[in-house]
Amino acid sequence: MWRKYFKKAAYASILVVPFLILFFHPKNYKAAILLDPVVGPVGFVQVPALELKKLFFYRETYDEYVRYKRQSELLKARLVAIREEEQAQDRYEKIQNFRRQQDYPSVEANVIGRDPSNWNASLIIDRGKAEGIEVGQPVVSLLGVVGRIFEVGENTSKVILVSDPTFAVAAVDERSRENGLLTGTLQGVLRLQYLTENADVKVGDNLVTSRMSTAFPEGILIGQITDVLAAANSHTVECLVDPAVDLSELEEVIIIKKTST
Repeated sequence: MWRKYFKKAAYASILVVPFLILFFHPKNYKAAILLDPVVGPVGFVQVPALELKKLFFYRETYDEYVRYKRQSELLKARLVAIREEEQAQDRYEKIQNFRRQQDYPSVEANVIGRDPSNWNASLIIDRGKAEGIEVGQPVVSLLGVVGRIFEVGENTSKVILVSDPTFAVAAVDERSRENGLLTGTLQGVLRLQYLTENADVKVGDNLVTSRMSTAFPEGILIGQITDVLAAANSHTVECLVDPAVDLSELEEVIIIKKTST
């Protein structure tokens, strides 16, 4: 007989214990009134009714939450778009100011692609023969040398970047006026070569385009020396140079159409 009552008690506890945990949880302040001897009897009716009401209205509350979340995401997307427009406008104004300060004609262009097989050595811009772009014209940004026009189509062109091993430009140390030839490397850094072993070059020196350059105007920043090395099998030194322009983040460039004479 006692087994029968024990089984019933066990079944009852399965139903009652979760109920007690739910309604007597420390954070359920409304359920705490059940412990009050005065309002307890009324609370046994009110509190379960409130909890059941929450369950009935859960779907409506959840749908409202989803609606507000979507509105929030739309507002965030609009905010991002507005910031992008502001940044693009700011870059455009800076480019126009830069062009007005130079004594050579130029045209701005947008970067619209890169060569997947040579991602860090070339890029594609949205200017071509229709805008007077020609092979060999130098390409710069607000920060310094970018590269040179390599191929030209009617409305697009390909730019070989300063980091490409086939790129070369005459460079001069802005501080000491030491001259050398700067080329790209497969590692993305630049290399300044043909310096004598006692050349006055130091880590931290800035390199700019030399007046001996046949393509670039004089004095455009190329990069900063990060290391000075003895060249192998010769009495010369070489410098490793960090490009002034972050070539991976380029969005707009400036093509110099004709250097001043």
